[in-house]
Order: sequence, then structure tokens, then C-alpha cells
Amino acid sequence: MLVLASASPRRKELLSLLVNDFEVLPADIDETPREREEAKEYVVRMAVEKARAASKMYTQQNLQFDSSVVFLASDTSVVVDGCILGKPDSLEDSRSMLRRLSGRSHQVITSLCLCNIDLEHVATKCVVSDVVFRDISDVEIDLYWKTNEPKDKAGSYGIQGLGSIFVRTMSGSYSAVVGLPLYETAELLAQFGIHSLEEMSHE
Repeated sequence: MLVLASASPRRKELLSLLVNDFEVLPADIDETPREREEAKEYVVRMAVEKARAASKMYTQQNLQFDSSVVFLASDTSVVVDGCILGKPDSLEDSRSMLRRLSGRSHQVITSLCLCNIDLEHVATKCVVSDVVFRDISDVEIDLYWKTNEPKDKAGSYGIQGLGSIFVRTMSGSYSAVVGLPLYETAELLAQFGIHSLEEMSHE
């Protein structure tokens, strides 16, 4: 059985392209970056901690230990000039982020962690994509905020939605920028005996 350690509807939707049946168990962890922590190290650590937290929660909620349960967690960060941009806390925060991203390139780093319930087998991957924005005016930033789309997105934009109008070019994994890299996820799932083509071909 597969458990997705995320409350993100985007990750749930993407995972449903690879696997028919899975549970959702969001993990609540401290997402504060450590001092001098590199962006790649941060996103991988976040995914691992989410997977571990979900494993612990699952064990507490289920009296019977099931060694076949596998946990999938992911984390996505927008990085510019080595600075990690999280989710905006306010309109002013969103303005600050989108002004930094306007008219230039940035990286979107998405990590994956798969582990079994007893944490004997832990596998991780990290996917880096490059995104280039066109110039964005302050009026556009304020109007975009009013759509509510940027409020729960790293870097204050969603490439799968209206935020795509700011994207001039992208190099890398589109699904990773959305929140779950499908190619890499399928690879890790296969390591745990979950094969997407077999899963999705079952009637």
C-alpha cells in the first residue's frame, strides 16, 4: 500500500496518473531552513522528514504493523540567487518574491523520498528545473494576488495555472515544477515493487 505524505491537491492529482490506489496522510513538520543550508539539501531533508513523520503517524493510528506500506513525500522550493522562496505570507511578501523573479531566470527544485514503514529502505531524488520569467508589473502582481492562486505556492506562483502567463521559457521537468516529477517518481516506485504501467492497466 502507498501513502502520500502531502496535503497538496496538485501532488495527489499527479500521483493518480501513476497509481490507482493510495492513501493521503499529510505530515506537519517544521519547514524552517537551517543556517547555511543549501537549497538542494533543504528540499531533500524536507521530503525525508515528511516521509518519516507520516510513517510515525501511520504507525500510531494503526495497531497492526504492515511492513508492505510505502510512504511517498515531496518538497518543492523556488530558488533565486541562492535564496529559497517559500509560500507568501501576505501581498507584500508576494510582491517581494515576484519582483525578484521578474524578467530573469530562477530554479525550481523538487525532491522525492520513498521509504517503507520501518525506515529500513529510504530512497531520495532531487530534480532541478530552470524557469525564465518575463517582466512583471506591480499592477499584474496585485491582480494575480487577488485570484488567490499564489497564496499557497512556493515562489508565489503556479505554473500549472494563471501563473503560466509569466513564464517565457522552462527547461527541465514540468511536473516537477508543479510539485511531483512523474519520471523520477515512477522510477522510485518501481524500486519498491510498485510499477505504474501494471498499476494503471488493471481493470
